[in-house]
Amino acid sequence: MPLSMVREGESNVIKKIGGKDDTRKFLENLGFVAGGVVTVVSEIGGSLIVNVKDSRVAIGRDMANKILV
Repeated sequence: MPLSMVREGESNVIKKIGGKDDTRKFLENLGFVAGGVVTVVSEIGGSLIVNVKDSRVAIGRDMANKILV
């Protein structure tokens, strides 16, 4: 299921990162890698605030749809 469908406060393991090569590379640089744990902190105006690798990151819903948990 895509990260955009995860409820707030729920931790999940990243299964796969989709999208084009440059999109995958961008997300990997932010810490979104297969096998990593990601937690949705909140959703504000369609963007998600997530904890990944001890950092908080804001990503848009379109990017969140490319991260499968």
